[in-house]
Amino acid sequence: MSADAAFSSAMLLAAGLGKRMRPLTDTRPKPLIEVAGKTLADHVLDRLAATGVEHVVVNVHYLADMMEAHLSARTAPKVTISDERAGLLDSGGGVEKALPLLGPAPFIVCNADSFWIEGPAANLDRLKAAWRPEAMDILMLLAATATSVGFNGRGDYAPDDAGRLRRRRDGEIAPFAYAGVLLIKPELFEGMPEIFSLNQLFDIAEGKGRLFGLPLDGIWLHVGTPEAIGEAEARIARSQLE
Repeated sequence: MSADAAFSSAMLLAAGLGKRMRPLTDTRPKPLIEVAGKTLADHVLDRLAATGVEHVVVNVHYLADMMEAHLSARTAPKVTISDERAGLLDSGGGVEKALPLLGPAPFIVCNADSFWIEGPAANLDRLKAAWRPEAMDILMLLAATATSVGFNGRGDYAPDDAGRLRRRRDGEIAPFAYAGVLLIKPELFEGMPEIFSLNQLFDIAEGKGRLFGLPLDGIWLHVGTPEAIGEAEARIARSQLE
């Protein structure tokens, strides 16, 4: 199966409460917060459309009516809603619930704040080109912690020379953070509980030596707090002058 055929569908994780973004999220869901004149959700959906994704499933929970109203205006990619109004399922459970809508082929999963300034090549195109299903169960986009905007953590993963990932251990500092975008095989969800984090699948794939990463070409903008919005907009404005 070609990469384009495999990744014609994607999942946008948009059901969270956005607590760290308060007070902005008191009146709107985090994916509808604007950065540089465009909502976070639309930044991601535009990236997906540009890489040839035809269909995106978006899960909704918090202020779901507002999310659905906004998404109804989009024509490309086609958006289907996965309704989690009855209760949050965490990241893994949210994707698992949407599997019947996503189809049997490998697909893309994006966080609602997966946002970056592109380098010379589009990162989603690079990610799809790097996919090797015979060796990989998950391939995630990684952001260098040293150059990312709005990220102050200790990193998440260290890759070996082949791109195979090892999670940061306690007390360590890892060179890369998970940038909120990955390619994944749907069969990984078999036997998982109704509510669980994608991190559990990351650990399972790592244990099998089938978790890989691709460093982002460009600048990752981690928009997790109100203060990070200004930092991201300043970096975007600077990039337009470079």
